[in-house]
Amino acid sequence: MFMNRVFTFLFLSCIVFTSSCTSNETGNSKDVNPESIYFDYRVWGDEESGYITVKLQYRFAGPNGTTLLLQDSSKVTLDGIAMQADSSKMNGAFYEITKPVNDFAGRHTIVFTNADQKEYKEEFSFYPIRLKTTVPAVINRADLVFELDGLAPKDYVRVMMTDTASFSEGISRIDTVTHGRIVITKADLASLANGPVHLEISKEDEKRVKNGTREGGTLSVSYELKREFELKD
Repeated sequence: MFMNRVFTFLFLSCIVFTSSCTSNETGNSKDVNPESIYFDYRVWGDEESGYITVKLQYRFAGPNGTTLLLQDSSKVTLDGIAMQADSSKMNGAFYEITKPVNDFAGRHTIVFTNADQKEYKEEFSFYPIRLKTTVPAVINRADLVFELDGLAPKDYVRVMMTDTASFSEGISRIDTVTHGRIVITKADLASLANGPVHLEISKEDEKRVKNGTREGGTLSVSYELKREFELKD
């Protein structure tokens, strides 16, 4: 009993004194109220690596709280397969799996079971965005149209374009995708210097979990494409 009180005090102290930063300390789920567990679900990948990573963390009392190892019959599954715990000094306790992007497209289900055998089911979809447009090695200054697959008829992506000149601002913005098309105008390109340009297009979604504890949680899904080209007048 005394140790449980000490553990709870340490948790509460962590929340008070580190509310502005994320704790990577590790505790045990059996030592906290199940309704105080916060779900931190992250899914990310990129075309270059060809892999998608699912990382699930359970935290005490909010997104910055101490990470928890699931104990006393608590568990988490992804698409019916139990996920195994891991930990590191940098990340604390976590449950992670990496799969090829092409094998992961579709709908998925995360089920967290607490010590009282209460289940919290969270469903999400992942469809990688693909660039249908072939980006040539050299591009002249003019309106650029990029066509994408894997998006809703009206969707949003983040577009970043940077060059090697230290004085240029580059492009960093959220663009509306209409019927798979985004347009970078010639006027937009004025913020880029001639020479090598790095292009990144990413789809990022973050939302609150639908079936969480009293503490709640978030689910973020992101995927990124990269290209390189030379910009000329």
